[in-house]
Amino acid sequence: MKTAGIVAEYNPFHLGHAYHLEQTKSFGATHTVAVMSGNFVQRGEPAFALKQSRVKAALACGVDLVIELPLPWACSGAETFAKGAVGLLNALGFLDCLSFGSESGDVELLQKAARAVDSEELNGSVIKDYIDSGMTFAAARETAVAELYGDELSQLLKTPNDILAVEYIRALDTLGSGLVPLAVKRRGAGHNEEKVCGGFASASRIRESIVVGNAYETLLPPASYNSIQSELEEKRAPAIYERLETAVLYSMRSKSPEEIADAPDVSEGIENRIAKAAKEALTLEELFSKTKTKRYTHVRIRRIVLCSFLGIKKEDNEGMPPYIRVLGFGTEGKKLLRKARKSASLPIIMKSSDILKLDENAKHIFDLECRSTDIYALALPRVLPCGLERKLTPVIFENEE
Repeated sequence: MKTAGIVAEYNPFHLGHAYHLEQTKSFGATHTVAVMSGNFVQRGEPAFALKQSRVKAALACGVDLVIELPLPWACSGAETFAKGAVGLLNALGFLDCLSFGSESGDVELLQKAARAVDSEELNGSVIKDYIDSGMTFAAARETAVAELYGDELSQLLKTPNDILAVEYIRALDTLGSGLVPLAVKRRGAGHNEEKVCGGFASASRIRESIVVGNAYETLLPPASYNSIQSELEEKRAPAIYERLETAVLYSMRSKSPEEIADAPDVSEGIENRIAKAAKEALTLEELFSKTKTKRYTHVRIRRIVLCSFLGIKKEDNEGMPPYIRVLGFGTEGKKLLRKARKSASLPIIMKSSDILKLDENAKHIFDLECRSTDIYALALPRVLPCGLERKLTPVIFENEE
């Protein structure tokens, strides 16, 4: 048995994800464990559909076991997102490799880039000088890598999946993990790309098609399509951020700059720009655009606003996730869970009452999850009541014989 870990949002599970799973298995993986974001995702907005629905689609499409990346890490930038996700997979204690999509598909080159990013030479005055010139951290790091190590490595810091791949490898190195990195070269449409390429479409294109009523059946595996159709019929999808717009604007108008500064990833006085923009903006997009600067990207602003709105503070994602929460499993996943109970270095959570046995930090993280789901329920076509998170139990998928 060879088990691969995968970091995912499956928002929704599409043909690119199916291809990645297929390739991972073609490289020798007999079993897969996915760590998946919950009801809010890294781009700073609600996930398209409830996590239970996305888990069911992933299991039906071949993933064996799905665990959750808790909220404070799921809504973070690439480094913290990767640190939390890889930390959880490593904590299971029985995985063999970490499989991820990558524009380059070159593990050796990605490992060199990871070492370059962590080098003392880069993290000294070189990167600081570029940041002081007004560059975003990402642009400063890319430019510094080009200057010190050449364009071949710096190019890996331009594309989203290679950027995440570098962060996954850095996280493995920091943990001293024995997981072997496995890069699957991406096919078809790129991240956020509008057109369909070779039958593959980006998740953002698929979400847009669903919202506006365009055909999308051919862009998803049948099991994922059926899952989404069921959610649409029950009015449990799509979750749309604009349904929370008034609540978010009210929240940001009500906060002082000091309160906004408590959110992760806030520095250099950006909290003052957000507080000022919130008093002028009439829409979320206007709030983001009024706050955006050369140094602060649109997506970073989105994450800061979402975290502040949901009550996530800087200290909430500084360490590693405090538990492994199981979201779903299939027939083979049940066997993996038995292994995890013997090998895991973190508590395994199957139901909300399991949290009561843990420390105050774990309870706090779970409380954040519960409150955020109560808010997420307001973004759905049919508003759902509070308390869904505490009632949540793992999705059990029985494979057809």
